Amino acid sequence: MSSDKATEVPFTQFACIGTGFSGIALGATIQRWYSISPSSIQFFDSQPCVGGTWSINQYPGAACDVPSALYSFSFERNPNWTRFLPPHDELRAYLTKVAEKYNLVPRMKFNTKVTKAEWIPSPTNPRWRLTILDLETNLTSHHECQFLFSGSGQFNSPRPLDVPGIDSFQGPVIHSARWDHSVSLHDKKVVVFGNGCTAAQIVPSILSSTAHLTQIVRSKHWIYPPVDAKVSPFAKKLLASMPGATLLQRFIVYHLAEADWAGFTLTPSAASFRSRRRKMAEKYMKTTAPEKYHPLLVPEFEIGCKRRVFDSGYLECLHSEKITLTNDKAVEILPQGVKMADGRVVEADVLVLANGFETNTPTTLLPVVGTGGHTLQEHWSETFPGPEAYNCTSLHGFPNFFLLWGPNTATGHTSAVMAIENGVNFALRVIKPCLEGRASVVDVTEQAEREFVERVQEALGKTVFTSETCNSWYTARDRETGRVWNGMTYPWSQARYWWDCMMIKKGDWVYSQVENRQEEEARIVVHRFRLDGLGWAACLGWKEPEFSFGAGIGWVKVCCCCACSEDMGIGCDRTKGAELIVQTILFTHRAVCTILHINHDPPSVGHVSNHRYSCTYFTTSKALSQQPARP
Repeated sequence: MSSDKATEVPFTQFACIGTGFSGIALGATIQRWYSISPSSIQFFDSQPCVGGTWSINQYPGAACDVPSALYSFSFERNPNWTRFLPPHDELRAYLTKVAEKYNLVPRMKFNTKVTKAEWIPSPTNPRWRLTILDLETNLTSHHECQFLFSGSGQFNSPRPLDVPGIDSFQGPVIHSARWDHSVSLHDKKVVVFGNGCTAAQIVPSILSSTAHLTQIVRSKHWIYPPVDAKVSPFAKKLLASMPGATLLQRFIVYHLAEADWAGFTLTPSAASFRSRRRKMAEKYMKTTAPEKYHPLLVPEFEIGCKRRVFDSGYLECLHSEKITLTNDKAVEILPQGVKMADGRVVEADVLVLANGFETNTPTTLLPVVGTGGHTLQEHWSETFPGPEAYNCTSLHGFPNFFLLWGPNTATGHTSAVMAIENGVNFALRVIKPCLEGRASVVDVTEQAEREFVERVQEALGKTVFTSETCNSWYTARDRETGRVWNGMTYPWSQARYWWDCMMIKKGDWVYSQVENRQEEEARIVVHRFRLDGLGWAACLGWKEPEFSFGAGIGWVKVCCCCACSEDMGIGCDRTKGAELIVQTILFTHRAVCTILHINHDPPSVGHVSNHRYSCTYFTTSKALSQQPARP
């Protein structure tokens, strides 16, 4: 690509893949912490709207299994939840509201897929270059940024059904994460694969409308008594009107949820805790579900091995004559049904796949190319047996790149949103020297990454997640070494993760500044003039945003000439260039807009909205980076 073409590539200081909890937390926090304009970040999402996993998962009965008081942003607590465990549409509405409050939606490109992210190690302008595919037009473009965040989550690639012949099925096949609402289940014979949290929500939600439903149980899960309930109008009014009520509510719910962490370690006290919880869950399951299904439902493995399931009417609906539960193995999908291992054929009009997502594998992530041309997949397959990251966010050789809700941040008991917020806060603390102009690039050291990962895996080896009787999507076994690798769960409490995200170990990071940058030209456009306490100010926007600045205050010389689209008859002279001496200019690569204060009234101020001024200024980012940081 020629240098002329390179300047046409759009540039923002931040770019984020995903518009769910992770992306919105990032966009809101850079404004809250550093007063960075939302125009400094660009979001990309393959989905058609805001919401992330709550845009993807719209199956019947979809709801969160974490109390709403905790499954929300700490800085945007919501007193108006209608239920203790909010449904998917309410969660999506909440996320949309927060995104709109922080003016993030205009910065989001939907139906666009990032097909590649490549680090460009330029000696003067190191940056990430993204290859973007427009899913509607099938056109490819590029976008560049200084800091790249992946907020696409861990549940974005539905797992294919491991039963041959599915292409031969003549009816609709619906995955829980790709629900087709145009398909009617009324008086249809439906076969559901899976019986985890998702299936436990789907089955009671669709059973009444089906002619018959057959559920193929593929594994067992510990099912807890229901905790969901409507939030009363009085409670909502109290939470909305009493100062600090939502904070207190969140604090209480956090401690109640975090109490379950005591049962994950392989210690005598944790074993006693698990024994008590097991008795409670087993009693509930056996008294609620039909006795004939107890052998299919009640697990033999340790409680806590898999994420617990709160019952939402699933066990009770098993008493219906319209449902058949079986753990026989499906061996083939036929045009009109499913062939079982015993030779019988279960007739089906619709297949519903609630078999989960691809986890614990790097192949589900986009191609990310770091320094030396090494990909993220190579980093994980050659250096480690599976996904990992320093403090769950960073990888050596991938500078200015952060994973949000990355490897080992999932929990079996509490809110993912807490881990997401902590990861965002940690990343923004790490890049603070870059935001202040004291550095341009930051990378975690190889030793720090390796030591952190080994500590995590060693700690996980002492938890129920890797016990002999546990087999879950949390873990995977390396084919060559046989080593069990857990790239999903966090081995310690969320309080510890919060603390670790507070403390930045400077020795674990390498900061570098772009030196000897030659004097460059950047073209900007004056969007409008306004009068403030310092006099007339010109509001600028990047025209060729390839060029970026270090934060600071400096003095530069700017030449402007009027470039109005039409003469408004107020004395505009496009043939003259008016040389303006800048009194102060706040340069920051944090924002796309900057304020120029000029030493006299601008020409043609009477109809400023109809005028555009093409300006050229000359400076060096090295000189600017030596200026005091913006307050």
